[in-house]
Amino acid sequence: MDLSNNLNLNSLFEKSCELHSNKPFLSFVNGKPLTFNDVNFKVQKLSWFLQKYGVEKGTKIAIFSESNPNWGISYLSITKTGAVVVPILPDFNKQEVENILTHSDSEIIFVSKRLYKNLDNNVLKNIKITILIDDFSIISENSTLFSSKKLPSNIIKDIIVNDDINNFKTVDVEEDDLLTIIYTSGTTGTSKGVMLTHKNIISNAIASSKIPITGNNERFLSILPMSHTYEFTLGFVIPIVIGGAVFYLKKPPTPSVLVPAMQKIKPTLMLTVPLIIDKVYRNKILPEFNKNLLIKLLYKIRPINKILNRIAGKKLYNTFGGKLHFFGIGGAKLASDTEKFLRDAKFPYAIGYGLTESSPLLAGTNALETKYRSTGPVLDGIEIKIDNPNSKGEGEILAKGPNIMKGYYKNKELTAETFTDDGWYKTGDLGIFNKNNYLFIKGRIKNMIIGSNGENIYPEEIENVINKNSFVLESIVYELRGKLVAKIHLDYPKVEGTYLELKETSQSMQKKVNELLNEILFNVNHQLNKFSRLQLVIEQTTPFEKTPTQKIKRFLHMKRK
Repeated sequence: MDLSNNLNLNSLFEKSCELHSNKPFLSFVNGKPLTFNDVNFKVQKLSWFLQKYGVEKGTKIAIFSESNPNWGISYLSITKTGAVVVPILPDFNKQEVENILTHSDSEIIFVSKRLYKNLDNNVLKNIKITILIDDFSIISENSTLFSSKKLPSNIIKDIIVNDDINNFKTVDVEEDDLLTIIYTSGTTGTSKGVMLTHKNIISNAIASSKIPITGNNERFLSILPMSHTYEFTLGFVIPIVIGGAVFYLKKPPTPSVLVPAMQKIKPTLMLTVPLIIDKVYRNKILPEFNKNLLIKLLYKIRPINKILNRIAGKKLYNTFGGKLHFFGIGGAKLASDTEKFLRDAKFPYAIGYGLTESSPLLAGTNALETKYRSTGPVLDGIEIKIDNPNSKGEGEILAKGPNIMKGYYKNKELTAETFTDDGWYKTGDLGIFNKNNYLFIKGRIKNMIIGSNGENIYPEEIENVINKNSFVLESIVYELRGKLVAKIHLDYPKVEGTYLELKETSQSMQKKVNELLNEILFNVNHQLNKFSRLQLVIEQTTPFEKTPTQKIKRFLHMKRK
């Protein structure tokens, strides 16, 4: 798509509306789809309203809502005025929301009915207008912004006369203008405002859109928060690039909600995080193999294992609607046994690698060209190099390209630390290229442990071995007082079910759990090299707290309580 060398979202959307005017664009799963023309008309009305009541280029406007069609309409309306979008993840608590609104200098907020309860007068102290995203009604306003005009209190769509939108004053938006400030909640506990320009997002969407082999009637089923750049760039902007339709759920993507939705929509493309497909494999696929003793034994024989995985994969593919050709997985590392199942099953998965700071994708490939444990080659137009590689070729991943962030909002010092003197972005991830230039991620530099003899120990690789155990849901590995330690959260319903079948009493259950942990320790160490072996396992009785992309917030758990 030719944007005349001005990669901005407004131009992209206008071009797409010209090319795909009557094609469906946004819809709830059971709703009537809005065409590109329908969305464009709503965007014109809402952007005129925002402009009429004081929004101008550079105004910061927050969106605090679950993913839905009006989320995208709000976003496009904000950018049409030249304002800056501040998406807030639905999982953020009241204090985090307050911090983001204050730090970002947001003046207006779009909020959903469900999340409005997380706002109060203290949170909204600097907000001049609060708009309910569900129907664009005005919840409240502060007279500061509207001192010279009386703000109507009814629904926005009813106060706008269609002819009025012709009075909208076109705003010149350049590709290097700030599009969004995205606040991440990372595994290190530091929430930073990542500044991404129009060019950052649009260049990445165009480059990423070339990965899946797409047709004329692509259907995306959105199950991740659009406030994260992963879902926004790949699951919202790419559909604009290719003229695809996006369908949203009205409820969280539990199996009872997701399966009927997939059967109805028959999505061709989906994006997910490893935790979701891991749960499908461990909670749905494996139990079917384990409930019959003979099948359970046969499943351990690799040739038969592969055949069984293929049979199960066909059923899984049909559960997803039978039309899927690209199932993108990103945000964290996928368990090796889950990936092996997907490969055997010939399920059309692909793993991508990127960060919020890179808008997000840096490396990836289509479902036909994946390689086991790799994220694929580097995207067109992006450069990646391995800094100061060791003897194995492993080192920090550095990146350059039009998708790399402008910096961190109000934090020049941290921005400077994140870039090398010659302009390379330091990802903080360790990686290695193979001879075919496929990128393999080893782990985070901050997580890496230096062994007693100077060996590099990657906790993520040990966790992968631990998590293969059918009784383990999740784990983290870290160093504690010079010892290599694993904290393990067990699948307690499964543990209790197994031992209750053996008529164990509740008094002896903890003893059984301790025995199980010791057994895991023994079996895991048997699979590791000498310097990576664990010295202690600790039971984590509650689920680990996670980021919105379902990575464990390691900093919260890397100590004995």
